[in-house]
Amino acid sequence: MIVATRKYEQRLRADAAAETRRRILDAVYQRLREAPSEPVSIDRIARMARVARPTVYLVFGSRAGLFEAIGADLQERGGFDRMLQAAAHPDAREALRGGIRGVVEMYAAHRDVLRVLSSMALLDATAVGGAIQQMEQGRVGGMARLAQRLADQEALRADVTAGQAADLLWLLTSFDSFDLLYTGRDLSIEKTATTLITTADRSLCR
Repeated sequence: MIVATRKYEQRLRADAAAETRRRILDAVYQRLREAPSEPVSIDRIARMARVARPTVYLVFGSRAGLFEAIGADLQERGGFDRMLQAAAHPDAREALRGGIRGVVEMYAAHRDVLRVLSSMALLDATAVGGAIQQMEQGRVGGMARLAQRLADQEALRADVTAGQAADLLWLLTSFDSFDLLYTGRDLSIEKTATTLITTADRSLCR
């Protein structure tokens, strides 16, 4: 009975901690949307999340840790797993198409927050930059692997190397490339994805 009670109490504490973490992350999202041109204040985030300021640091360790968690959360909530699954298709050309479509859908899911973070990262690379850097590190490796798979399956044009393919894929799957079409040209998610996929396919593949 005592063991069962302890497990129940532990579960309650874990649930409470997860709820607190979620409230803090949601407060950051809300603040980024409400005031995209203003620095993110930990004091304000704590008030919005209804927690004490030290709680933010207790949960995330630092301001940089908070933004790194935002980056991971954006990937999870934006469908990063679905994108990875699409990019893992055995046929490299299908992986290219599915991977780009998945990236576009992920960006579109949180476009406003990503735009603010991308801009802020240029001014505050130490803290805010962690959210973007985390996503970009995964992307550069993924595009290099995809380019090599295209080369291994002899899907690349004769005049395109795996390195050149990786460079172009890096460009086409960037947030800025997405946003120039999605926001700048006011294209739908489908048309944005189709434009980027067609560009990659015609530029790289036989």
